[in-house]
Amino acid sequence: MNRLRQLLDPFLLLLLATVALASVLPARGTGAVIADAIADAGIVLLFFLHGAKLSREAIWGGAKAWKLHLATLATTFVVFPILGLLAGRFAFVPDNMQAGLLFLTLLPSTVQSSIAFTAIARGNVAAAVVSASFSNLLGIFATPLLVAMLMQRSGNGSLISLSAVEGIVLQLLLPFIIGHLLRPWIGAFVARHKAMIGRVDRGSILLVVYAAFSAAVVEGLWSKVSGEELLILAGLCIAILVIILLFTYGLGRMMGLSREDAIVLQFCGSKKSLASGVPIAGVLFPAAAVGPILLPIMLFHQIQLMACALLARRYGARSDTE
Repeated sequence: MNRLRQLLDPFLLLLLATVALASVLPARGTGAVIADAIADAGIVLLFFLHGAKLSREAIWGGAKAWKLHLATLATTFVVFPILGLLAGRFAFVPDNMQAGLLFLTLLPSTVQSSIAFTAIARGNVAAAVVSASFSNLLGIFATPLLVAMLMQRSGNGSLISLSAVEGIVLQLLLPFIIGHLLRPWIGAFVARHKAMIGRVDRGSILLVVYAAFSAAVVEGLWSKVSGEELLILAGLCIAILVIILLFTYGLGRMMGLSREDAIVLQFCGSKKSLASGVPIAGVLFPAAAVGPILLPIMLFHQIQLMACALLARRYGARSDTE
């Protein structure tokens, strides 16, 4: 019965319902613009509240965890690409999926979902902010370089998206800093309303899932591949995610990380960013190839959110019990 309750976790059911809703009623046109704006507002509020909640000592402690950040970056930009190269060597992997799978493994980590899941799991949120944000910024340079090295392609024009840098600064870092600067005035209020912050964490993830999956459906997610190919792709994405989750769990134990830092390594190291993947692919690949290239990350994005939501809730419940 306990396992059944975990499988029927309310938040996981909400995620599945959100994916189903986006598949049946995706946001289009003006609706898509509104959905993206609401998701962005939720993310801004999320980081503002996290900035107000964290003490100065906690932030400095997160920035000083250099071993943790190196381990996260190594997982994102070394271990993941190795898995992508190995996956392309299997004979059963369709040719039209090999490039997309490899591109998926070259992307940086997500930011908002990594930090939100870390918060839900009672991990080191300050370290997650530093690790995930730096991974995303580094990915603007590292991903095009890895694509050029491993996919034998060269992009035309600039490989660096200034809008991506602006998005990270304006949506994530700036609200976090403002919230932290206002901590002396609003910190006590935030501390008294932890349940509200938890709802913001979960709500922001649901908004991002709906907006991202709506965009994927509108772009023809269910028409680009056959049902059999989609099952193969889903199986490969699940296999890659399971390997990475086990690897980060074992690496955290081997490094002797605290429980809070080990959670950061697992959630920041196991993610791949759809938000970064879309603009980078648009710059590096011909327009006709962008759709198939993005299909694996579209699918992986949903799988990682669902799997990590379940993990985060289990970790958080265990921490509350202890």
